[in-house]
Amino acid sequence: MTTIQPTAPDKLWTPANIVTLIRICLVPVFVLAILSPWPEWVGLPGITMEAKCVIAAGIFILISCTDWIDGYLARSRGEVTDFGKFMDPLADKILVTAALIALVELAVLPGWPVLIILAREFIVSGIRMVAASKGTVIAASWYGKAKTVFQIIAIVLFLLKDSLTFTTAAGAFTNPMFVLSWTVMVIALILTVMSMLDYLVKARHLLKGSAGAKTAKAAAPSAAPTEIAALQKAIDEQARIVVEKATAAGATVATAESLTGGLVAAMLTSVPGSSASVRGGIVSYVNEVKAEVLGVSEDVLARQGAVDELVALQMARGALRELGSDVSVAVTGIAGPTGAEPGKPVGTVWIGCATAKKTHAACHHFEGGREAVRLQTVLIALRTMEEALASF
Repeated sequence: MTTIQPTAPDKLWTPANIVTLIRICLVPVFVLAILSPWPEWVGLPGITMEAKCVIAAGIFILISCTDWIDGYLARSRGEVTDFGKFMDPLADKILVTAALIALVELAVLPGWPVLIILAREFIVSGIRMVAASKGTVIAASWYGKAKTVFQIIAIVLFLLKDSLTFTTAAGAFTNPMFVLSWTVMVIALILTVMSMLDYLVKARHLLKGSAGAKTAKAAAPSAAPTEIAALQKAIDEQARIVVEKATAAGATVATAESLTGGLVAAMLTSVPGSSASVRGGIVSYVNEVKAEVLGVSEDVLARQGAVDELVALQMARGALRELGSDVSVAVTGIAGPTGAEPGKPVGTVWIGCATAKKTHAACHHFEGGREAVRLQTVLIALRTMEEALASF
């Protein structure tokens, strides 16, 4: 397993960012390839419209592949920058929008699918702006990634298929390329709508009520005793499930904890028979322990703070390595009532998970007082561990 050594996140001209900018600069090349009469310009009148579409599809695929390249470079080199987080999704949207408009211009695709896709982008962008104004980050789900993949595949198929004209509906639906293109496009549209609804559900607490009411709620010193009791009950049950699944799979688990101070490990070891699967936990409450024991980059800690995606990822890897477990979870966040930072309000928690095959992290925003935030973190960390055990 390769250990990431992050570089300064404020460095602008990273290889990943350069690839992203190249992707944006290549979009006009794609548009010229599909829409302009460039064969006549270069003295190649023998190139047909079908050949132009194939060439344009090749350019589109090449540009799309750079999305994977810049993501890989940013993660593997530890160079996840704010500029990259902003420009990478923007580059994807520019490319997809340009391709869809070109297809409409060629009368290959009607306008209504394009309107659905663009409407989704405007709505989601608006939700993100509202969330950012309140210091909240809404994590993207797999719906968004899946819809992008299917949109790209659909665009390629529409580029490659001939601009067919059918006198009857039967003539259209008996053409395999026509059917395949529209099948993928319909799937892309369904995922587009689902991803939009997913954002709306996640942001529902931001979109209702007044700002003053929301602030008062966020500042609540504690949760109701019934809520705490319900959380504790759910945690006890979730810990039992994790231990049972780990034992049945012959897998071991470990934790690396900051804001929870060992609560995740404590819940796991409270289950009878947990010694068969629980390796232990590392309480890295201060940055020195994160760096010296878990191997978290001091550069990342100094520049981005402890509440960060890379920190959660490296904490999880460190626990996996140091405790010799099959699955590890790491938690780092702000339990409150103090400690909030710009863009990181109280309740912001990163939860990382590592196995021998992959490492991932997700950002969560919990409400309530310090105890409620800590207990919610424990519950989600245990659920994350259960999901990882499903692959064993």
